[in-house]
Order: sequence, then C-alpha cells, then structure tokens
Amino acid sequence: MNNLNAIPLFISVGESPNLTAAGERLGLTASAVSKAVTRLEEELGQRLIHRTTRKIRLTEEGLAFLERCRHILNEVAEAEAEVAHTRATPHGRLRVQMPIGFGRIVVAPALGEFTKRYPELVLDVEMSDRIVDIATEGKDAALHIGEVRDSRVIARKLCALRFVTCASPEYLAKHGEPQIPEDLEQHRCLGYFIPQAGHYREWNFEREGERIAMPVSGCLNVNNAESILDAAIAGAGIAHMATFVAAEAVRQGKLKIVLRQFASVGPNVSVLYLPNKHMSPRIRALVDFLSTLVPAEPSWDRILTAA
Repeated sequence: MNNLNAIPLFISVGESPNLTAAGERLGLTASAVSKAVTRLEEELGQRLIHRTTRKIRLTEEGLAFLERCRHILNEVAEAEAEVAHTRATPHGRLRVQMPIGFGRIVVAPALGEFTKRYPELVLDVEMSDRIVDIATEGKDAALHIGEVRDSRVIARKLCALRFVTCASPEYLAKHGEPQIPEDLEQHRCLGYFIPQAGHYREWNFEREGERIAMPVSGCLNVNNAESILDAAIAGAGIAHMATFVAAEAVRQGKLKIVLRQFASVGPNVSVLYLPNKHMSPRIRALVDFLSTLVPAEPSWDRILTAA
C-alpha cells in the first residue's frame, strides 16, 4: 500500500453507517470516498466493502483490514509519544465508554474539571450499558461494572458497589416496612428490566454470611436507575438500587432505607485499558483522575451506616 493516508480514511469508512456520513467525517464528498476505497481495493486485490445506497457493510476481509488499521494507528500514536518523550502534558483524543447510570451520576459532574485540568485533551465519551470490546472498537478506556472476562485488558478496580433497598416515607407509612427480604413479596416493587437478556435484575441480600438472590419484578420495571429513583421518590413502591444512585435522596429524607441489616456487597467498578509498556499520558491522566474521584470507600456508601 503506497498511500498511508488510506488507513485513517478506511477507518472512517468502516466506522460510518454510509459513504455520505464517512465523507462528512472526512470533509470529502461521498463520491470521493467511494473512489478512494475503490483504489485501495484495487491496490490490495481484495473487496473491502459492500456498497448500497443506504449503508456500508464490510466484507470479511474488510473487517480484518479495519482491525489492522486501528492497530497500526495506535502503534503510530504510541511511537510518536515515545519519540516526543510522551510530553509532560496529556494531549490528543481520549475515547472512553462508561455505563449510563454511573457515568451520568458520578463521573459526568466532574468531567468539566477534568477538561480544565487537561486543556490539550479532547474527550469523546460514550454512555451506554453495552459491553465494549476496547481492543477492537478503538476505545482508549472503559468503565466496567461486574466481572472482567477479557484477558487482553488491564482492569484497575475503583470500588465495589453496594446496594440498598429503599422507599419513600409516604409509601412506608401507608404499606409498612418489610422486616426480612421475603416480606417484599407483599409489597409493590420497582424492578430493573434488562432488555438484552429479557429478564429482571435480581435483588441481592446477605443473611448470616449467606447471599440471597431474589428475582424481582413489580408494578413498574425500567432499564434506567434514575427513572426507578424518581418512581421510588414519588411513592410508587420499594426499589433496590446502588448507593451512588440513592445517596442524595436518602440524605434529603426523600427515601428511607429498609432491610439495612441485609445489605450486600455488589460487583466491582473497574477502569479498563489495554496493556502497553509506556502508558500514554492521556490514559494515565484518566486513570488517576477516576481513582481520585472514586475511592475504594466512596462517600455515598456512608448512608448504610448513618443513623
């Protein structure tokens, strides 16, 4: 391949839904992008994309080539960082994915301070609850809740989530407080629906060192923690949510914790990134920032021991 400019061009094509979108991303017309890809295909002797008027679909060879192109660009970026002695100030584009609830409630309020601290960084944040493959998707890092099954990444634990069961004082005055987890069967519960799996998130409790997992669905089931929080505050029922979601409402007296003695430790929150002998300054800046923002014993867990 004689023209290395074809590498970032093909990455843009592979990450875009159609040639028009790829052209807008590159500052070119769709026709120019199509011709450039055709020249690349002729040079490689392989068809890389299936073209239709509405969308781009990569061939098997195109998918493999896209992954190699991303790897090459990452290697070039790391080589530039080493040659430049990695520069004292983090710079460049930082692509990060994080779960919606944790990202919006915990991380997003602090991102303004992060960008002020590192003005030469451009931060691209994707908030979604999907599992991201940072090794192949071009992400620099991701926040992950739960077990890390990808052996290709480094996982730095930030904290362990803890969950509380709570309801509004008005609801509890009307319906009474559950004394043991089994009492929830007599209450209106607010469940967390997981559309991808087609089931509801279990409510986890701990009794005498033994974990109890209860599948709960109720009068309202939503795949968004903040919406469940709003419904609980409005008196719709009892909710089971992470302490970082419930903390402010509990402090303000809008929610009251029940079954406090049965609270259990939940999954870990980790920041994931790819191993490299020379961690880039932008990733190091992010990891250090998140480690300070989310300590091992976060402040929102104090509602578990507050009177």
